[in-house]
Amino acid sequence: MATFEVSGGFSLHGEIIPQGAKNEALQVLCAVLLTEDVVTIENIPAILDVISMIELLSEMGVTVKKLSETKYSFQAKNINLDCLQTGQFRKKARSLRGSIMIAGPLLARFGKAFAPKPGGDKIGRRRLDTHFTGFQHLGATFEYDPETCFYKVTAGKLKGAYMLLDEASVTGTANIIMAAVLAEGTTTIYNAACEPYVQQLCRLLVKMGAKIDGVGSNLLTVEGQKSLSGANHVILPDMIEVGSFIGMAAMTGSEITVKNVSVNDLGIIPAQFGRLGINLLIKGDDIIVPKHETYEIESFIDGSIMTLADAPWPGLTPDLLSVFLVVATQAKGSVLIHQKMFEIRLFVVDKLKDMGAQIILCDPHRAVVIGHNNKIKLRSTIMTSPDIRAGVALLIAAMSAQGTSIIHNIEQIDRGYSKIDERLNGIGAKIKRI
Repeated sequence: MATFEVSGGFSLHGEIIPQGAKNEALQVLCAVLLTEDVVTIENIPAILDVISMIELLSEMGVTVKKLSETKYSFQAKNINLDCLQTGQFRKKARSLRGSIMIAGPLLARFGKAFAPKPGGDKIGRRRLDTHFTGFQHLGATFEYDPETCFYKVTAGKLKGAYMLLDEASVTGTANIIMAAVLAEGTTTIYNAACEPYVQQLCRLLVKMGAKIDGVGSNLLTVEGQKSLSGANHVILPDMIEVGSFIGMAAMTGSEITVKNVSVNDLGIIPAQFGRLGINLLIKGDDIIVPKHETYEIESFIDGSIMTLADAPWPGLTPDLLSVFLVVATQAKGSVLIHQKMFEIRLFVVDKLKDMGAQIILCDPHRAVVIGHNNKIKLRSTIMTSPDIRAGVALLIAAMSAQGTSIIHNIEQIDRGYSKIDERLNGIGAKIKRI
């Protein structure tokens, strides 16, 4: 288990470039299984989850070539479906939440797919019903072995269908789209997720020859094709990392420039930081975070406490609520953080309270933060990162705290943030990897 030793109280100065989007990378990597031709992907982030996915594809028979630090080519010409049932494959796939998205492409192209129940962050209930119900609508047969936690889907020929998703699942939508692009006929998907990750996947598939209407909305129409071809694709900057850097700058009283953020794909993220009193300057495709001595949380028109809640896109992504939570601890005023999707994500509150934060955990989904207005700094402590997003929130807290903090289990942070210590040290942070 690796550890960060973080010396707090240092300001950051300079420019930082966000990595490629992790969530998009996992989707488009699975899409290479839909064709025998070469698919080239740029701006792939060098993080543990993405590296594990690339290794998984390689073990399945995909020819992988690393063209540069962030650019790879993939050719899924000779896929070995038997390897999907080996113990080694099951072990690796179980450790990676995104591995479930190989099911849609394999089902579409080969008529069958096997997948173990995937792992990932322990942030609450994360069911997979949407994925498999969608496959069943397309004509697949679904089997689940509760003893081995192994899923199997088979189909002679997928056929387009109408479906209403029971939840706007990002990975579920991606999986169903990848199955539908090679199905016979037209598939209509209502209540589809429309996050930039899904939009980017659709754009890649269209370049590969798919026909998809409604990209960017929650109503998608997919006209199935007989085959797809190769294509080139560039992954967007990671909006979660962009938001993390904004929160980090505000919390440490720093002035930094976050470069090449793809402003038009950030949705309401900048505006939500504005609700916490964090004013941002947008210059071209860069975001400048000025130094904030203090920042004051807005109230609603009637004077009631501000509420920040996650919601399906274009609402606020749940992956940033941990960052908003920790940033609010040094704001002037109070805010209610409402995490609707996952019931364990707010358990990071206990660790922040140990550091002196004033937070009332109302229930597993809601927490009230009473800000210190930078009058009382958080104090250093020893803590363990429970998941990717909570891990970076704890890192932000440690960077703003007085003294030296220890964060254990930083492999969780490495799963989502590439060389985060090196990049932050380059602009003034004091983080030592042990």
